[in-house]
Amino acid sequence: MGIESGTRHLQRPIFSKVYLKISDAVERNGAPRYRRALVNGLSGQVVEVGPGNGLGLVHYSAPVTKVVAVEPDDLLRSHARLAAARAEVEVEVVDGHADALALPDESCDAAVVSLMMCSVPDPAHALQELRRVLRPGGELRFFEHVRSDVRWVAFAQTALTPITRALAGGCHFDRDLVGMVVAAGFELGAVDRFRFAHGKGTPAIPHVLGVATKPVS
Repeated sequence: MGIESGTRHLQRPIFSKVYLKISDAVERNGAPRYRRALVNGLSGQVVEVGPGNGLGLVHYSAPVTKVVAVEPDDLLRSHARLAAARAEVEVEVVDGHADALALPDESCDAAVVSLMMCSVPDPAHALQELRRVLRPGGELRFFEHVRSDVRWVAFAQTALTPITRALAGGCHFDRDLVGMVVAAGFELGAVDRFRFAHGKGTPAIPHVLGVATKPVS
């Protein structure tokens, strides 16, 4: 099954319209500083999976030579292309999804995911795909909300996940992304854990901003 047909089941037109408004609130509440830190120091060809409406694309700069931005949602992809036109580096926004990246093995110097791994249907498979397209020594950068280290908070996140899955575009509120990255065979580097609210008046929830590396055989 090709990339084009494989993304049809990932269309969420109602949520996508809501997401455009939510993302504006996230930006006003301080997300740009995390987005800048996420891509700081990258170089060469980068794949960013799930850029949404492209708010992170404007933060790339040389020595990045090209960004391949893979977005499955039609509406968000159209907005991402508008954002790509404002980027300082070449950005190609393409249809596709995390489970089947249309990129050759070891073709990317870095991979980036931002506030999207919660909604990937099969995160373990997606991480294996990211590992496949990364060259040995290439970096995986991630900025995501995650399962809390505090037991009662984690319990509450698990209890809320059926609701967030139904109402927030398939969002799993309780994923242990760092554990998944390690399980996928990456070497974990620096990970900053913090709490961040996605909008004014909303609770601050656990996030991570981190880096992992594909081992050099």
